[in-house]
Amino acid sequence: MSLLGFCSSSPALHLYLLVCITALLSFSQGTQSELDHEAEYKYPFIKPASRFSPPYPSSPNAAGVHPGFDYIIVGGGTAGCPLAATLSRNYSVLLLERGGTPFTNANVSFMQNFHIGLADISETSASQMFISTDGVFNSRARVLGGGTCINAGFYTRAGPSFIRKAGWDSELVRDSFEWIEKQIVHEPRLMPWQKAVRDGLLEVGVSPFNGFTYDHKYGTKVGGTIFDRYGRRHSAAELLEAGDPEKLTVLVYATVHKIEFDTRGPGRRPKAVGVTFKDENGMIHTVSLTRRPESEVILSAGAIGSPHLLLLSGIGPISDLEKFGIPPVLENEYVGKDMADNPLNTIFVPTNGSVQQSLIQTVGITRRGVYIEASSGFGQSSDSIHCDHGIASAEIGQLSTIPPNERNHEAIHRYRRGKRDLPHEAFMGGFILEKLAKPKSRGHITLKNTNINDNPSITFNYFSHPADVGHCVAGIRIIEKVLKSKSFAGYTQLDQNSVERLVNMSVAANVNLIPKHTNDTKQLEQFCRDTVITIWHYHGGCHVGKVVDEEYKVLGVDRLRVVDGSVFFESPGTNPQATVMMMGRYIGMQMLRKRLEDQNSF
Repeated sequence: MSLLGFCSSSPALHLYLLVCITALLSFSQGTQSELDHEAEYKYPFIKPASRFSPPYPSSPNAAGVHPGFDYIIVGGGTAGCPLAATLSRNYSVLLLERGGTPFTNANVSFMQNFHIGLADISETSASQMFISTDGVFNSRARVLGGGTCINAGFYTRAGPSFIRKAGWDSELVRDSFEWIEKQIVHEPRLMPWQKAVRDGLLEVGVSPFNGFTYDHKYGTKVGGTIFDRYGRRHSAAELLEAGDPEKLTVLVYATVHKIEFDTRGPGRRPKAVGVTFKDENGMIHTVSLTRRPESEVILSAGAIGSPHLLLLSGIGPISDLEKFGIPPVLENEYVGKDMADNPLNTIFVPTNGSVQQSLIQTVGITRRGVYIEASSGFGQSSDSIHCDHGIASAEIGQLSTIPPNERNHEAIHRYRRGKRDLPHEAFMGGFILEKLAKPKSRGHITLKNTNINDNPSITFNYFSHPADVGHCVAGIRIIEKVLKSKSFAGYTQLDQNSVERLVNMSVAANVNLIPKHTNDTKQLEQFCRDTVITIWHYHGGCHVGKVVDEEYKVLGVDRLRVVDGSVFFESPGTNPQATVMMMGRYIGMQMLRKRLEDQNSF
């Protein structure tokens, strides 16, 4: 029987079938490509910067010029995403993010790859490494979702005193927290290591036990997490789903080089009118705000990115601007000043067997000016970096056994080479972490050049204030008590030969063990200084009353605001991501309410 009029053995039929199969394969490949693209960008309003085309009105004006955006937000991070989603409910918003999307990035998406994402120092990585002048390795987020894509996931609110100092409305703060929590926050399945730390803290007096709670209370508690029960991360980027897709445009791989100002006329206040950014292909774009006085450029580029961009745009100390030939727009000596990073010191606890992976779930909020947290099990994954041990890993620059002034990339490579033959048993165990709550030591950022892609010069001056050293010593002594508690006996109870063998391996693995003489204050003070690393909670550089006003509008400039951790004088709560996300929602709601009130007043 013939098929479509062809003889079954004819060359014409064979050609026809070949064409059909080729077309089908091409269609399938095209569909897969489209599916991959859809997965990478997830929402229709997200696209690479090279595909940007300004919005034109349905009835172009006489000049044919597009009307611009009501808001341009620089930085699609922890604050920028909820802020953009909120403002887009009523107004047109352009959100510019220098990194890519997190949705198909396995290093971002899965808890088990937490350390691998931080260890990736390629130009396309979601994290950008920098080394402060103190010698401490650190990271900045470079991805849509910001720090919520590369952190340990712990979610806990700021305390009431922080809210009061910020002058925020407590009811709107609560509503804004809940808006975040309903979308991306989960109650963790408590891992055994976290249970032992919880019980150990209670046993040594870090009480009461406050159970599972988002609230900041003295004592021991279990907090929330942005990892679901399958270990998949839910970042601030997912909050964009709450935006209006008709009013929201999100561009990734869009690196903003400067803020554009109108400075015409003698004595006239500078006014932000737009920004200039470069796309992934190197093309330069300039995009404008609408002419309405309420329109704004909002910096949400983080505690490094926002003061850095202000400096490169001509707002900062005149001497710094002139040094690099940057035309001054406004002199402000405080831009980039009074920055702080909460120092972290870690103790490795070798165990008598493997422990399950866990990131921060339990926290002890002490009255000694420190928070006690924990992680475990990252040295035992066969598909991760060889013998990597997680949050204090040398692969991510956490060379905590080498004094800061001796840390460098060569030290990391030397360390890697030296531990290749170490058994995984050397990394069986977990870490207990001590973070200073409110460091008094202060630093600054200054320009090294005019390249926005390069990190500025960053100094934190860890432990330069004696009070910080005293708090660290107190924290180490709390950790010592926890390790001696009955709750840890099941992990650490070993015969003497095993103890010596594990200790020797841990020394070879360059991980910090509890100091031998914890009653020697001077030795502990030196231990704190020599083993300092970071938990990535740096803040400041655009302080209220010095760089911005109480509404976070930049002083002396119209239509420019900063909404991120650079306006904080202290890091909120035990871990800041909850409050920074809340802040994006909170400020967005305040701005919408203010515009509605102004409209109703006419």
